[in-house]
Amino acid sequence: METVQIAGSAALVVALLLATVLGLVARRSSGRFRTPALRKSGRRGSAAAMSDKDSLTPADLGQALGERATLVQFSTAFCQPCRAARRILHEVSGLVPGVAYVEVDAESHLDLVRRLDILRTPTVLVLDAHGRVSTRASGTPTKPDVIAALGRAIPG
Repeated sequence: METVQIAGSAALVVALLLATVLGLVARRSSGRFRTPALRKSGRRGSAAAMSDKDSLTPADLGQALGERATLVQFSTAFCQPCRAARRILHEVSGLVPGVAYVEVDAESHLDLVRRLDILRTPTVLVLDAHGRVSTRASGTPTKPDVIAALGRAIPG
């Protein structure tokens, strides 16, 4: 009987350690910007390899793109982290000239969600002046990370 208790305790400890590691990995990657995987060639970061699925138009968003860049946030009604992301993105768009901010209700735009592989909310896309996805983050990004991502999307 004692062997069964020890084996059960060991399994519980292993499960708790695994859950802790997975939680730490998820927390570390949440809100971090990454270059999107490009569908056409499978290469990352090559603007020439972009397909039409990797860009958005004013018709897709329901408003004009920013002159220099556009911050697009996919949200849902009951998403608590979406509120923090909204505040950060709105503030950054007001600080950087020529940058627009657009919030998209993911539940009402399932076609865009599927097309852009949006898996959770908030998801933030940084578009260049032509509407191409420059980078993206799942989760709430920090203000410095948003500014840095815009710096990469806006040509010198």
